[in-house]
Amino acid sequence: MVEPLVIPRADHSISRDQIDPDALKVLYRLRKFNHVAYLVGGSVRDLLLNRKPKDFDVGTSAHPHEVKRLFRNSWIIGRRFRLVHVKFGQKTIEVATFRRQVPTENQTKETNEPSERRPISRDNTFGTSEEDAFRRDFTINGLFYDIATFSVIDYVGGLADLRNGLIRSIGDPNDRFLEDPVRMLRAVSFAARLDFRLEPLVRRAIRQHRGEIANASPARMIEELYKILRSGVSAQTYRSLLKTGLLTYIAPEIEQAASPNLWKSLKALDSYRTRFTNIPQNLTNAVLLGSLVTPIHPIDLSPHRTRDKKEKGPRISLGQLPIARRDVERLRQLLTLQTRLINPQLPPRAQQAILHRGAFQDAMTWLEIHSKDSDALNRWQTLIANSTPRQSRHNQRRRPRWRGKRKSRPVQS
Repeated sequence: MVEPLVIPRADHSISRDQIDPDALKVLYRLRKFNHVAYLVGGSVRDLLLNRKPKDFDVGTSAHPHEVKRLFRNSWIIGRRFRLVHVKFGQKTIEVATFRRQVPTENQTKETNEPSERRPISRDNTFGTSEEDAFRRDFTINGLFYDIATFSVIDYVGGLADLRNGLIRSIGDPNDRFLEDPVRMLRAVSFAARLDFRLEPLVRRAIRQHRGEIANASPARMIEELYKILRSGVSAQTYRSLLKTGLLTYIAPEIEQAASPNLWKSLKALDSYRTRFTNIPQNLTNAVLLGSLVTPIHPIDLSPHRTRDKKEKGPRISLGQLPIARRDVERLRQLLTLQTRLINPQLPPRAQQAILHRGAFQDAMTWLEIHSKDSDALNRWQTLIANSTPRQSRHNQRRRPRWRGKRKSRPVQS
């Protein structure tokens, strides 16, 4: 049993006014039914750093089905990690039951030494809040905020690492990175986003095990890369991934073709993102993908009819990452629109047609981020402000169809 460091309300900066009201509803309802409930993870870290959290996650002693019974607006998700998503409109509060660390299948019972690989396949063994803290990735993410006492609870030394600006693994980083190689990517991302430094053991473990990142789930990897592109520090993060050698195994195309144009593109994206407190919805995958790949990968902008019949659309390769075809096609569409958006002689009828193109909003976002033609941007923004929205075909009133028998007209004599 580890005695935690408990910081009372008077000695930390977190206030309930900073916490999402729907997250508070979840915390208070769990407490009402005698469950332990803490604000956990990145939200506690960000609040202590006076940053606005992106999400508010909850850790609790209640099991998933118990949480589900308390919230009608909730769904149990996941196989490897059984979680509950509590919905409030478009917002989701993630609720996870405290878990304990269990030996993986590849760990020998006699020596307790790790084998070459031991990825976690499932992790639904529930435990206490203390056990849950020690199974998290980094100390700065292992902090809890107790809504009952308004105190911060620290089992893992996260408060000291926050003060010292240090990314430290909970437990041996060699073991933790073999359990989940994505943690290496997250360590580099946290260091760039928070302007922290990697603890020497973490840095050495990344250097030793960086090839293991190729065994990570491709779906998780592409999700993490999009998170980086939305972070506002993508240029710095990708430079760090290049420096640590992780990029070699994630997306060798980027490493091989990295150039000043790439860093210029990512800095333009970061400059746009930092204008907003929250992530703007118009930073779609197509815009993010284009910001990363157009400096290193030519995009086929020819219309479908001029392509080989076997070719279903433009292709982009980033290692083994699963890039959605719809995102690549939307990227092609928004890039195709750029020449028309910067054309000051475009006829009014053509302008109105472009306003209603599916890729128009993405094309405008691209123009604002990557184009130096401020006149074109102002011209289209004015046109948008002065245009009347086209009525949807589904909303247009239609004359009701007559389904009865027609009455015969009287014959006039």
